[in-house]
Amino acid sequence: MTMTKSMKIDKQKAKELHQANRRWLWGSQIGWNYERMMASGFLFAILPTLKRLYKDPDDLKEMMKIHNQFYNTNPFVGPLIVGMDIAIEEDKGVKSKDAVMGLKTGLMGPFAGVGDTIFGVIIPTIFGSIGAYMGLQGNVFGAFLWILMNLVVLFMRYPLLRLGYVQGAKLVGEFGDKLNMLTNAAILLGVTVVGALIPTVVKANVPFIYKSGKVTLKMQSMLNQIMPSLVPVALVALVYWLLGKKNITSTKMIIFVLILSIVLGAFKILG
Repeated sequence: MTMTKSMKIDKQKAKELHQANRRWLWGSQIGWNYERMMASGFLFAILPTLKRLYKDPDDLKEMMKIHNQFYNTNPFVGPLIVGMDIAIEEDKGVKSKDAVMGLKTGLMGPFAGVGDTIFGVIIPTIFGSIGAYMGLQGNVFGAFLWILMNLVVLFMRYPLLRLGYVQGAKLVGEFGDKLNMLTNAAILLGVTVVGALIPTVVKANVPFIYKSGKVTLKMQSMLNQIMPSLVPVALVALVYWLLGKKNITSTKMIIFVLILSIVLGAFKILG
């Protein structure tokens, strides 16, 4: 199916899209549960539109049941699917139920991958690390940078529903096969940034000094000749490896790192 909505949207339609957007932004995960996950949130966002489109109570009930089936995606990019759904249902009405179900089922996974990677990992990691590092240096702007980033992301979400509505199913055909490429590129960017931040943010060195007669060997200097920041990289790799183990949570790892730091520091193994 291919359709293109005019870029010109009248005030009434813009108001309806804004209402759906607002309901999604604030209510997409209110009813989250392990049985249907975000289904009730999606239905909540699109319900006013369904009531406008389906005057027959039976049609309305049928479409409400469809939208209350299992559904889960990233809440940041979810408005794109909501906008596409509205465009398709306006064009085909109740006959679009199969297309709508296919659209939601087919896109919720790939969009979740893209959204989780960009909005759940990449952006928070980059700006959170930069903000934390600035805070460690005594620069209060680090806190404001984190707040500003979250505000920017919040307002970036608003145009997505309108974009999904305007493009409709055309967006799926043009960009659906590029979602994996976008995800892989975002992952590569995130790994690169995090890797660059490790030697900057993680501070750990080996203070041990070996002396024999007039010979003095500083362990940290030897390690630096092998690989600068080898110890921080090794510690981060250890934590990353442990996080992949069963029953290991981030809270447990924080406690582990604290205890490890105190013990190794007390024995002057790390400084």
